[in-house]
Amino acid sequence: MKAGTANLINALVLIAVSAWAYFASGTASFTALIPGGFGLALLACTPGVRFENKVIAHLAVLLTLIVIIALVMPLRGALAREDTMALLRVGVMLAASIVAFVFFIKSFIAARKSKDV
Repeated sequence: MKAGTANLINALVLIAVSAWAYFASGTASFTALIPGGFGLALLACTPGVRFENKVIAHLAVLLTLIVIIALVMPLRGALAREDTMALLRVGVMLAASIVAFVFFIKSFIAARKSKDV
């Protein structure tokens, strides 16, 4: 899988699961939509990542890293509440973000190797 595809999948997962969390919570908390906002920003970065624009790719990596770090607190909260569905939602978003991050790193390493040759 290429970094652009991984970024697109991550963006769509963040948007979809964030909307699911918003509508599933009885309180309709707008904080559940924060990952969706990051997903929209990542979705906007997808064409630049696919065309290997370095600035946009690095911005997408930074946004992905922020999402990974930011999802740690909701994960801890879901574990403390023993809320299985919240744990599933946060886990899916975290997994998608980590996979996208790994593919970004792999593409950066490949670009560095091809530049050295």
